[in-house]
Amino acid sequence: MFEGFELENVDVGEVNLRVRHGGSGPPLVLLHGHPRTHTTWYDVAPRLADAFTVVCPDLPGYGQSSKPETLEDHSAHSKRAMARHIVALMRHLGHERFAVAGHDRGSAVAYRLTLDHPGVVTKLAILDGIPIGEHLSRADATFARAWWHWFFFGQLAKPAERVINADPDAWYGGDPEAMGAENHADFLRAIHDPETVHAMLEDYRAGLGPDREADDADKAAGKKIECPLLVLWSSLDDLEDLYGDPVAVWREWAQDVRGFAIESGHHVAEENPADLAAALREFLG
Repeated sequence: MFEGFELENVDVGEVNLRVRHGGSGPPLVLLHGHPRTHTTWYDVAPRLADAFTVVCPDLPGYGQSSKPETLEDHSAHSKRAMARHIVALMRHLGHERFAVAGHDRGSAVAYRLTLDHPGVVTKLAILDGIPIGEHLSRADATFARAWWHWFFFGQLAKPAERVINADPDAWYGGDPEAMGAENHADFLRAIHDPETVHAMLEDYRAGLGPDREADDADKAAGKKIECPLLVLWSSLDDLEDLYGDPVAVWREWAQDVRGFAIESGHHVAEENPADLAAALREFLG
């Protein structure tokens, strides 16, 4: 995987991040979703490396990045905290300004980074996501039935860690043929680590608390994403079923928005890397 890329662990102060980076050109950071690691980009990053310096970290708490301290308010796992760590990582690698693309939970880190550090991000790509605050303010029985895991992960009375750690393979699934053998092996290592499972669930607990509070505060203040925004969603997933046109949702959050569906299931980087890389290349210019 990632031929020509360098793999290292970077101390950014509060956490250590495992990161793969390579290529040449303007910097682009790719942020994975739950429950993947940075290796989900194994067939996307090399397709972009001729035109961009591509940086693929394990999000804080995920994969082999270190685990933030567990706090009562879950703020150490908030998207604001994660975004701060990604900015520190990129500065460590010599990039003061950069483009960001995030998938799933990584998309929440990506837009939060853009809102909190507007002078840093040149362009933003959101894959299979809308703001967490929008998800929760629009939640209805259909959302609860399809995305019930948000609330299962978020509660503490009967922690989801007990269920998941009893049989991670049954819970998370994962097909080595579909995912790629090395990517699948990295994924397995992550989901079989109880500390990683706990950190991934803390991400969702932060989603119901400090992440929603940050989104609601920005929306009430009329804060907008200032850089160009590309919204991509998987045609075989349920984002359109839940919200209609995702671009219309994002128009309430950004000044310059465009987007379209890509033929794929949820894990688009693994299922349709060619079309995803082509869309990112065209948007990022």
